Amino acid sequence: MEPTNFSIKHWAEDDKPREKLMLKGKQALSDAELIAILIGSGSRNESAVELSKRILASVDNNLNALGKLSLKQLMEFKGIGEAKAISIAAALELGRRRRAEETLELKKITSSKAVFEIMQPIIGELPHEEFWVLYLNNSNKVVYKAQLSKGGITGTVVDVRLIFKTALEQNATSIILSHNHPSGKLQASDADLEITEKLKLAGSQLDVKVLDHIIITENGYLSFQDEGIF
Repeated sequence: MEPTNFSIKHWAEDDKPREKLMLKGKQALSDAELIAILIGSGSRNESAVELSKRILASVDNNLNALGKLSLKQLMEFKGIGEAKAISIAAALELGRRRRAEETLELKKITSSKAVFEIMQPIIGELPHEEFWVLYLNNSNKVVYKAQLSKGGITGTVVDVRLIFKTALEQNATSIILSHNHPSGKLQASDADLEITEKLKLAGSQLDVKVLDHIIITENGYLSFQDEGIF
């Protein structure tokens, strides 16, 4: 009789951590299931999840303690070679760094000038136009920012669906639009106005408010909200 193959791709559908993550979200997975995704497979006698549970049990199911194990200590577990040990160590180190970064205060937007201070170093001195979106939570703090286009601003370049898909993924309750004018001219074009209205309308349908659209130059900015263009 052939030995049972316990690699993830041969498990029952409901027991596959990768599929479970896709179907139910990452929060639905146990620590052992997440580690099982990292190591990919167990051995002939032990599934990846069972192996992960055994590793966690050795550190009393404490992820901080697991992160302190050396590669040599991880490789003492049957089924964990150098590559798998490195994957576990790298993932836990990323988690440690993420926790450190989360202690940083998110930038709160209290005025159009605050947006200028964020965006000027990014796009204020570029020789070409770029269109960016700031995503804010319900405390008006920036949780994410992303470039939407590079080059001229036209309705065909700015992807409305992508903007609001990202807003929903980031749990943003509002957004601020921003683009630069390499010419230094602080004046909204017809295309700027058209895109702003289009995004305001789309946002109203999804309860994601467009708070402002700010044109950035090297030395200054124009806020649609401040100028009453909205």
